[in-house]
Amino acid sequence: MIATILFLAFAILLAGGVPVAICLGLAGAFAIWLADQSIMAMPTNVYAGIAKYPLIAIPMFVLVGSVFDRTGVALRLVRFATSLVGAGRGALASVSVLVAMVIGGISGSGPATSAAVGQVVTKSMAEDGYPRPFIASTVGAAAATDILIPPSIAFIVYAVLVPGVSVPAIFAAGMIPGILAGLCIIGAVVAISIIKDFGGKARQKEAIAVWQSFKEAFWGLMAPVVILGGMRLGFFTPTEAAVVAVFYGLFIGFFVYRSLTLRDVYEMLMEAGEISAVILIVIALATVFAWSTSTLGIVRPIVEWVVGLGLGSAGTLALLTICLIIVGMFLDGISIFLILLPLLLPIAAAFHWDLTWFGVVLTMMIAIGQFTPPMAVNLMVSCRIAGVSMESTVPWVIWLVLAMTLSAVAVMAVPDLALWLPRVMGLG
Repeated sequence: MIATILFLAFAILLAGGVPVAICLGLAGAFAIWLADQSIMAMPTNVYAGIAKYPLIAIPMFVLVGSVFDRTGVALRLVRFATSLVGAGRGALASVSVLVAMVIGGISGSGPATSAAVGQVVTKSMAEDGYPRPFIASTVGAAAATDILIPPSIAFIVYAVLVPGVSVPAIFAAGMIPGILAGLCIIGAVVAISIIKDFGGKARQKEAIAVWQSFKEAFWGLMAPVVILGGMRLGFFTPTEAAVVAVFYGLFIGFFVYRSLTLRDVYEMLMEAGEISAVILIVIALATVFAWSTSTLGIVRPIVEWVVGLGLGSAGTLALLTICLIIVGMFLDGISIFLILLPLLLPIAAAFHWDLTWFGVVLTMMIAIGQFTPPMAVNLMVSCRIAGVSMESTVPWVIWLVLAMTLSAVAVMAVPDLALWLPRVMGLG
């Protein structure tokens, strides 16, 4: 009975437009009160939810995204990728995806990448003959790879919540699935562009020299190498890597490109502080919700029911996939982890699934939800920049959702796509 009230209260508050963090905290507090538990458990759990060392990386990686956005790295990466790919149908759309994937190795936020890439490519893609709804769809889908290609804020949260999963291991595990997801999206946008004759319409401009554009983009291309290479060589932890990435970006902005000012730094700190506060408040109040589900005995009956359906490992995974994509349409990835992991981890244990692989699979489902209407956070950003409604993107988004789902199915069917790299690196 209390379980029904808990989830019903959360759903009603969410439908009423209440912020997700407040929905989680109020629903959890209401359930604790109904069960005659001590309400003093709330402040203890709020503090415990965010008093974790790896979470320090979150505001740092949010700041990294702002720094690299303002330094002009995205623009230089687009020029370099364009010089490699050239012109023609689907070329600039492919460039958008490639650049989003590279920025995924710098930041860890899909909406931030959607904004950075969208601002750079929207105008040029429109001039090249791409419909604006298709542009918004491509950018939103491409930005979804950012929570798979490390560093990833979602991976950090998952590793903090799941005992036995390290941040370096799940970072490595996400690399190949993230690249695979990006390649599937590229295949879809190129196929659509060829069929619909998108791209190649702009008047031929002066060819961009590959070497010159490479020199301009070099510092941006080196960012993922510095971040991931430093972690792999043991120079710094993932949390320390986030701080190194911030100073690397500031060095580029002030001394290489000379595109930053002290005023920019102030604005970036304010922006990163606001975004990080929202994320950490969600984590803190979701801890109350998660504590209420476990303490009030809600988890075990649901887990027993799912396992008792007799669907087997593959069938249960397929059921979870469908549910997570649907939930991902309405909630962000961090909220999904915090709400559902207490339910999902016992199911994973019942079928003896590898928890690092399971984390990658869950994150791929969440990534699909980030650009699936009606509450697609990446798509909201790219639609705003392109000046189109989210409804107009549906004919294109559906194909990109199918493309990324195909990559997720491949990772489910072949777990080594996620587990091979951590094993080779000695992290598995």
